[in-house]
Amino acid sequence: MRDDWVSVAQCIKDLGMNLTFVSNGILLPEVLEDLAELDPKVVGISLDGMKKKHNYIRGEETFRKAIKAINLLRNHDIQTTVITTISKINFKDLLRMKDLILKRGINWQIQVATPFGNFTKDLMISKEEFYATALWIAKERINQRFEELPVIGAHDFGYYSDILPTSEWDGCPAGKTSLGITSNGGIVGCLAMGNERFIEGNVRDQSLVAIWEDPKSFSYNRHFERADLGPNCKDCKHSLKCIGGCNSMSYALTEQFHNDPYCFHLLEK
Repeated sequence: MRDDWVSVAQCIKDLGMNLTFVSNGILLPEVLEDLAELDPKVVGISLDGMKKKHNYIRGEETFRKAIKAINLLRNHDIQTTVITTISKINFKDLLRMKDLILKRGINWQIQVATPFGNFTKDLMISKEEFYATALWIAKERINQRFEELPVIGAHDFGYYSDILPTSEWDGCPAGKTSLGITSNGGIVGCLAMGNERFIEGNVRDQSLVAIWEDPKSFSYNRHFERADLGPNCKDCKHSLKCIGGCNSMSYALTEQFHNDPYCFHLLEK
């Protein structure tokens, strides 16, 4: 962790931006006092299953430390979100995780692991498992009062279902209304995009403004045309609004933008 993280965080607040953190929770006890003083909008803690599965994914003792971090945050009245990234390794733990989170005033975001880096395609949940998880989330939102179990599917759950309640989706915002800065200064449209193909420049070499205003940056989204739609999306009636779903999912699974195969509308055909 950077020694000057508190100064960076305070600068974010001073600029009028929402200050949020996402952490594995390991170092949280050491920084809790500074964190509480910063009064962030929310702190997210990664929890990728119950003890056995979480420790398998993230290392020994990490489950205990994540739970300790969650308890410390709640005891200090800091808004807390549990973020669960599901794969074939852990998605069957969701039922037990619900019992752990229920009625504790904790938000729960469930998202899908995509095959970038060391995560391989064989570990990704199938389309059937994906849809079953979405059905389960929808059922829990009906069966539980939202204040008792505020569970949501992340941006990669969707879109345009005729059966499931879904949020309005106006296309991938990467490079249009959002960007991410990687740990080494790379600029990407979204931090879920884990391929070097997505890096538009580096703030160590250029200013952020110069990268953002470069007409060649984020061309996959800023210069989208109907002809860019992949075979999963080209004939869809929602295509010009949806613009092919999540580009991270699309590229990871098909090596093509605007072609997300994990789409409710597509799976319900």
